[in-house]
Amino acid sequence: MDITRSVQDLYERFPFPPDPVTQTPPPGWNWRWSWSFAHSFCLGRRPRHEDIRILDAGCGTGVGTEYLAYQNPRATVTAIDLSAASLAVARQRCEKFSNVELAQMTLLDVGQLEGGFDFINCVGVLHHLEDPVAGLRALADKLAPGGLMHLFVYGELGRWEIRLMQEAIRLLRAESGSLENGLRIGRELFNTLPESNRLVQAERERWVLENRDDACFVDMYVQVQEICYTIPTLFELIDHSGLTFMGFSNPNFWSTERLLGRAPWLVEQADSLDMRTRLRLIELLDPSVSHYEFFLGRPPLAMTQWTDTRLLDALAHRSPYLKPWPAQQLFDHEYEVVNLSETEVAFLDGCNGRRSVGALLADHPLPEGLADVRKMLRHFMLQLDLDLQAPAEAH
Repeated sequence: MDITRSVQDLYERFPFPPDPVTQTPPPGWNWRWSWSFAHSFCLGRRPRHEDIRILDAGCGTGVGTEYLAYQNPRATVTAIDLSAASLAVARQRCEKFSNVELAQMTLLDVGQLEGGFDFINCVGVLHHLEDPVAGLRALADKLAPGGLMHLFVYGELGRWEIRLMQEAIRLLRAESGSLENGLRIGRELFNTLPESNRLVQAERERWVLENRDDACFVDMYVQVQEICYTIPTLFELIDHSGLTFMGFSNPNFWSTERLLGRAPWLVEQADSLDMRTRLRLIELLDPSVSHYEFFLGRPPLAMTQWTDTRLLDALAHRSPYLKPWPAQQLFDHEYEVVNLSETEVAFLDGCNGRRSVGALLADHPLPEGLADVRKMLRHFMLQLDLDLQAPAEAH
């Protein structure tokens, strides 16, 4: 079976994702697709330049491309996909932007693109390749020095029920069955199986809303090629890239305190493990991981550690996603409610990128001082520029 052609055929028949095309800005704010936010998350500070080159590798119908173009208006965004039908939707979706270019090609063909890219986005693509290592290496070769890559691949443990249903549909569909036949079989299985069935329960608890659309259902259950990962196999993949692991984009999930906080001695013992062993422990104790979303970087990578002294000298920028502003109750970057005091609102209102944290605290003293500022940083409510008097530490 020609896997590339089979995957292409699936997305020609069922362009994905099936989100409607509108002429309005994309809803919400996904910080993972913002260069300044990704840079702040990975390296601790705002980037020096925002007129960068971005590659959306495997853009599908352009949902991610739309966010990349909207949230990075000074960047040039190149989006590629192997499906002509998906790209046709992406062109409609992104026609309102002047900073987007689209091209039909596979990930293994990215070497045909000129130059390197400062930021590469590859969401939901590598796990559909016959050789994900080759795909990741091809992308790594296009990442500029100091650049960042945002990746999303499937997790094996949290997709256990999905994998079982995929195999069941394949058995009933047979090799010669069409995608449409697989869709019909899958729908009927969920309608026929007992309410108490584990696969039915998993579908209704986690996936039923998105799977109302046939394209989503096919992408999940009638998929022709899918490789899922665990922490050990994920880092085997990463090691082949030659890039540096910068962290998962949901660090709270990977905290031992979240799972073991009621037994501090277990937290201490778990935190003494090396990083990969500790991450493996967490996914074994909470096997709900349906995907891994993370960042890689190409050295040299200048990391900034914000000591109290440097933090006082840093220039503060209020995050652009805080809307409406000003307000005392807001959603943070993960859409969790944050309540602010009047003083905290006044402090954030003054974060215009031209004043230091120290100067702002002098005018708007916060009860916990820098501790409150660090809390705002954790909630992505502000970003920091380097104190130009103190050079970054290169790693």
